[in-house]
Amino acid sequence: MPVPETSVPETPVPEIPGPLVGSDWLAERLGGVVVFDASVGAHRRAPVRIPGARPFDLDGALSDHTAAAPHTMPSPADFAEAMCGLGVHDTDAVVVYDGAGIYSSARAWWMLRAMGFDRVAVLDGGLPAWVAAGLGVEAEAAAYEGPRGSFTARPRPGLLVDAGVVAGALADPAAAVFDARSRERFAGTAPEPRPGLRGGHMPGALNLPFGELQGPDGLMRPAGELREAFGALAGERDRLFFSCGSGVTACVLALGATLAGYGRTAVYDGSWSEWGMPSELRPVVTGP
Repeated sequence: MPVPETSVPETPVPEIPGPLVGSDWLAERLGGVVVFDASVGAHRRAPVRIPGARPFDLDGALSDHTAAAPHTMPSPADFAEAMCGLGVHDTDAVVVYDGAGIYSSARAWWMLRAMGFDRVAVLDGGLPAWVAAGLGVEAEAAAYEGPRGSFTARPRPGLLVDAGVVAGALADPAAAVFDARSRERFAGTAPEPRPGLRGGHMPGALNLPFGELQGPDGLMRPAGELREAFGALAGERDRLFFSCGSGVTACVLALGATLAGYGRTAVYDGSWSEWGMPSELRPVVTGP
């Protein structure tokens, strides 16, 4: 009598509970989710990673290097190809972290959402919080070498916007444009780190440095405090746009606004790397 075939049941994919998850939540589900390390700059050279983490390279393939501004969103086709190359499927759950805490991981979260993928969250506090919790790490891997995925890009154009849309928002009394850069850069009293850019800010922009959305422990502040931080500047306006130096930390503001309950939000992809270039069409003011 033939022996019936048996199959090993697949590990169920966890439901992502919201845009932010803690280290304990991820530790309990490690192996059932795709984990991305979206560190940039010096933090990309961290000697350790969360076990199994794959590189979400914002300094490399996951930016459009034909664009004038750094960290520009790739085309939908290029983004989908990158995700397939990193083994991501449409049915996966994804958690993104970075080595600085919450700095560039929110950019990866926002990019995935802009491509129609909602099963993604940011790890609260990033790698520092994971290590502080005494959770395991492993040596950093140079590249992902696993099987390809089957990711489908479904672009949502309104989540990443251009200078024209931002100019319209600056003139719209129902909208608020936030700048995530430091107060010194916003005022034009500190030099810009990228050559050729003017100092100062967009006329009418509101300054909310991204680090102010995090507590001394590096974790995002509670939703009520985040709502208060945005409301103190925007008042009753609920259509929010976010800018920064190159479209990275603007996404930390987008994350904070989402946690605070705002639903009508967008990130200026070119940010100050585009607006700050000499141009009569993009005015700049200095001072607080």
